[in-house]
Parts: sequence; structure tokens; C-alpha cells
Amino acid sequence: MDIILLERIEKLGSIGDVVTVKDGYARNFLLPQKKALRANEANKKVFEANRERLVAENAARRSDAEAQGQKVAGAEVVLIRAASNAGQLYGSVSVRDIVSGLADQGHSVDKRMVIMGSPIKTIGMHDVTIALHPEVRVTVKANVARSDDEAKLQSEGVDVLAAMFADEQREIEEQAEATRIDTSLEPGEIPAELLDGGDEA
Repeated sequence: MDIILLERIEKLGSIGDVVTVKDGYARNFLLPQKKALRANEANKKVFEANRERLVAENAARRSDAEAQGQKVAGAEVVLIRAASNAGQLYGSVSVRDIVSGLADQGHSVDKRMVIMGSPIKTIGMHDVTIALHPEVRVTVKANVARSDDEAKLQSEGVDVLAAMFADEQREIEEQAEATRIDTSLEPGEIPAELLDGGDEA
């Protein structure tokens, strides 16, 4: 289906571009959301008659979004969640959690603006994109942790999972060292500490 774009749409075009898209995409998303018009002669005339107003409205929305973006950019949403020792969440962090976290900080963001790709399923610092306008995108941090202390460490740049695995690895190596068998003995030779013990008995 050929359509006329009423706003810039990533990977499609800018205001006024006539592009061809799949019928379902046009019917189910672009047309109902008033992001495009069917590209027929009547709509082309309507668009040309309103082009200046549409461009001006878009510019106003973009400047509002840029102003909001300066406040939202770099915000950090702390989300305390239950997780396994390996850092896997029991559940996940979704778009709704990000919107709610930003709202708690006084940022009004619609869930349709949050671009995550897929839900967050591990603890750590995660980048989340907020599309405030088709031409204005900012990044916020989702700090997913098991406790406030862990969240604070992650904010300071500590990779909590890596530190935890390093501690576990060190414990394993210490245990291995404590239970290490002396391989320097010749076959049949008895370790000196066992001989000493035998003399006392």
C-alpha cells in the first residue's frame, strides 16, 4: 500500500514522503495512529494544503521532546528484584516497570516511547532507549539489583556479578589448595606428615 507519511518514521522516511508498506502495517498501525494517509489524489491535495501546519506542529513537538529529553537523559531507574545466585531474575523487568520508575522521578513517559527489545532478565546496569519523538531519542539506565546496597555498588560502576563469581572462584581455589595432594612423591613413598603421626602412636 502507498501512503503519505505525516511524521518521520525510522527506516521509512520523513514528513510528506510517499512510501510503500505492507497493507497490514498501514491498516493496523500507521493509519489508526494518524502517522500516515493513504496515497490517493484527494489525500495528496489535503496533505499539500496542510503541509506547512504539519511541519510547524512537528517542529514544536520535536522542541518539546528535546527539552524533556534533557531532563530524562541519563536518568537511573533502580529496580530491586529477587534473583538467583547466577543473577537470573525470578521474572523480568518490563516496559511498565521502566515507565513506573521514571514516573516516580517525575518524568512523564508513555509506555509506547520505551524501546527495550526484550524484557530484562538479569541483574546489572541496562541501557533503555526512550523515543520521546520520532527524531528525539535518549537513553536511561535500568539498575536491576537484589538489594539497595547492590544497586549502589552498580551505580558506582561495580560489576556485582563479576565480583561475586570472582569471590566464588577464589573460594574454590582456596579449598582446592587446602585439599591438594602432594604429587611430588615417588610411587610408594609415604608423606612425611603421615610418618610423623605414626611415630607418636
